[in-house]
Amino acid sequence: MISISKLISREKVSRILVCSVFAIAITGLLTACSTPSTRGSGYRSGGSAPTSYTSSIASFRSATWQDLPGWQEDDLTQAWPAWLKSCDALRKRNSEINWKQACSQASGISGRDKEAIRQYFEGNFQVYEVRNSVTGNESGLITGYYEPVMNGSQTRTANYTVPLYGLPNAWKSAKPSPAPTRAELMSSGVLRGSELAWVQDPVAAAFMQIQGSGKIRLEDGRVLRLGYAGTNDQPFKSFAQWLLDRKEITRGEASMQGISAWAKRNPSKVEEMLNANPRFVFFKELPGNVSADLGPNGALGVPLTAERSIAIDLKAMPLGAPVFLSTSKPLSSQTIQKLVMAQDTGKAIVGGVRADYYWGSGDSAGELAGRMKQDGKMWLLLPR
Repeated sequence: MISISKLISREKVSRILVCSVFAIAITGLLTACSTPSTRGSGYRSGGSAPTSYTSSIASFRSATWQDLPGWQEDDLTQAWPAWLKSCDALRKRNSEINWKQACSQASGISGRDKEAIRQYFEGNFQVYEVRNSVTGNESGLITGYYEPVMNGSQTRTANYTVPLYGLPNAWKSAKPSPAPTRAELMSSGVLRGSELAWVQDPVAAAFMQIQGSGKIRLEDGRVLRLGYAGTNDQPFKSFAQWLLDRKEITRGEASMQGISAWAKRNPSKVEEMLNANPRFVFFKELPGNVSADLGPNGALGVPLTAERSIAIDLKAMPLGAPVFLSTSKPLSSQTIQKLVMAQDTGKAIVGGVRADYYWGSGDSAGELAGRMKQDGKMWLLLPR
């Protein structure tokens, strides 16, 4: 999952329970996202705000289902499994929002009946247009992320020489403060013995750290799933910005794909580039009974659904909520207008109208996620 904002400052909170995964919006690649000034979420004229939910960085204008571009055309059978996963988590959480009644109503709906699902949402939810409180803008940045998948081994071989690490044993009881930087960790020997898997490409391994999770296809056909286990608590520094400052790449090349291409041309400089980011992410092996077909767990604690899950700013809207998204595919005029679920969050996802769109797993998802930096609009759905 890499959008430029992720190459620069992405790493999901709990990733996954971690990011996201990969968004690289150039804006994020180049500068760390700053938290906007906050104020109470008052309402602009033209609609009433929800009574059960407020936000410090977003405001909400009451809207109608007819205001949602593409609502009638969206195949809601594709969103339904993601909503049921949200309900599984929301039923167990304390919230000022009454999710339980809406989720209870969902139990009688056929997941194959598009119109029944549409009527369910229209009958149980009110639509609110989301705006940035500070600027009043209804448009914001939509980036993308994905789950990396790469070949690898659980032992070092001639082909697989780049380790992915678990949390060092010595840190499990007490993490040093301040913790060593990446460069210090790699030269200290403290990581020896905590290798979980070995892969081929050091840059791909670094992108997987930014995403915070991934799948490793082993030579015997098994799939090893790695999830986020923690960090060295160092600040994130952008690879792309480091390369731009040295005029090694152009702004047009400041993407996951551009950085990978630069690394292949400059293998002797790769380690220096990687050390420019002092932050280091550790992994843990996920249980063997986790289906390889499922997405990684997001911050809500449920598996993400390709093209139906997003990461949001928790200051803007509630985790687990249905959100209608209107944006476009990267490098294309093709629209994305669909119901998605706010099931993840991330440190680079900052703003009232701000989302990271989960494309899924593997290279094709990575291609889209790595180039996604689109304008978009969002509508929050809250139970009536």
